[in-house]
Amino acid sequence: AYTISFAGADEGLLRVVDLEAGEVVDELTGTLGDVVWLGDGKYYYTRLYRSSKTPDGVDPPAERVFLREAGKEEMVFGEGLPSSHFISLKPSSGCEQALLTISYGWASSTVYAGRIDEPGEWRMIYGGDYLAYPVDYVDGEYLVVSFEGEGMGRVVGVRDGKVRLVVGEGEHPIRSAAFFNRKLVLNYLVNAASRLRFFNLSGELVREVAFDIPGTVNSLSSSGNALLFKYESFLIPYRLYRVRENRLELLESSELELKWSYEVEDEWVTLGDGTRVHMFLVHRKGVVLEKILIYGYGGFGVAITPSFHPYAVPLLEDGGVFAVANVRGGSEHGEKWHREGMREKKQNVFKDFIACIESLKAAGARVVAAGISNGGLLVGAVLTQRPALLDGAVIGYPVLDMLRFHKLYVGKAWVPEYGNPDDPKDAKYLAEYSPYHNVRRTRYPPVLIYTGLHDDRVHPAHAFKFAARLREAGAPVLLRVEKASGHSGASPEVKIHELSDILAFIYKVLGLSAPESSA
Repeated sequence: AYTISFAGADEGLLRVVDLEAGEVVDELTGTLGDVVWLGDGKYYYTRLYRSSKTPDGVDPPAERVFLREAGKEEMVFGEGLPSSHFISLKPSSGCEQALLTISYGWASSTVYAGRIDEPGEWRMIYGGDYLAYPVDYVDGEYLVVSFEGEGMGRVVGVRDGKVRLVVGEGEHPIRSAAFFNRKLVLNYLVNAASRLRFFNLSGELVREVAFDIPGTVNSLSSSGNALLFKYESFLIPYRLYRVRENRLELLESSELELKWSYEVEDEWVTLGDGTRVHMFLVHRKGVVLEKILIYGYGGFGVAITPSFHPYAVPLLEDGGVFAVANVRGGSEHGEKWHREGMREKKQNVFKDFIACIESLKAAGARVVAAGISNGGLLVGAVLTQRPALLDGAVIGYPVLDMLRFHKLYVGKAWVPEYGNPDDPKDAKYLAEYSPYHNVRRTRYPPVLIYTGLHDDRVHPAHAFKFAARLREAGAPVLLRVEKASGHSGASPEVKIHELSDILAFIYKVLGLSAPESSA
């Protein structure tokens, strides 16, 4: 099965394909999630129970689990689940158990499980005011990653309501996990880059896999007698690896042909309160670090790890520097790092980003800050708080009106992360940093704001209103509106045009020049 997004909208089309015949045998529309096969043409899938787009100001729906059989669907789990709860679903490796995570916000979740063919008997087995998710069901025991405690992640075994510690918390956070060849495979983040560690069921470390360049392990999963995962980095679109019989094999790779040699540096910036913020610096070897694009996000527990950014490649080839700041609000250093950048502590995120930019500017560099979605909020806040600090700002598909975000599309789902604007206590700190409410008549650097009319997650009105207010204040601002893109992306053709315009803006501000192409 695969899902198609039309013009980058969250809502899409799920197609089920008979691989032997090569034919589409079923189609579903809506905001769809995980699919679990049951055999005989039956399968489970998760879907938001409201089939049409959420109206502005209405509580966003919760997810439900549906059974699809003979072209009909039946809700089998999640009835009565409150608004803004989300479900992930997968089978155990033996396919006898259903393993579910129900999440509310981005800081708490509960784990449910039960025989895969008895959804009416699925019951909560673990969870609380912290994150947790199931790994597998082994020898009558559920293996669960739990972020209870210091928030770095541990693995526990749950059997008949009793919990035992399998792998304790370490100094680095767990990003993902799988079970393979009777080993727990844990993907840790070490300085925001992936490192795989293999443990036996007694919790003993038996193997560690590091990589030749800082990067990110994605899609970690076991399939039969093999462990599969993808790997990417700033200049590596992807590598596909397989572990079989304790051998690591590179199955497939997409490598760029680059004119220069590059290096990835780990930098640390220390704030006045002692907080240390990690930053990646990617650049040609020997280049002067004077024309810098810095990227940040800082929210929802999203770790910004080394990944392939197409627009960064020409920038690097032409002598620019790509920086990534791992500010608070993400999970690069565990769940505590996330919680230090949410709700009333959101200003910490902006302080971290400002400190990183200041460290780059101290050597005389020109700096353009870029962010998308919640990262657009980050750049918008820094722009309005410290406009003289930046040489330029690129703000994409952003959340910018922090007193009305909950009244637009599915914005109410973000209240656990940001706070509730209808609560006077929360509204006070939201108003203090809300970019839209903090534009004033002063000198601003050049600003590019871009959005898409098919964004059904973050309303384009955020971008429209902020651009209008900046223009009213005399700021040099450009607003780019794409008719055929959304929060989940766009077609390659549309994306190429969007990235070309973004790069042209960055090159202009930083004073970069692309080599002339030969006829």
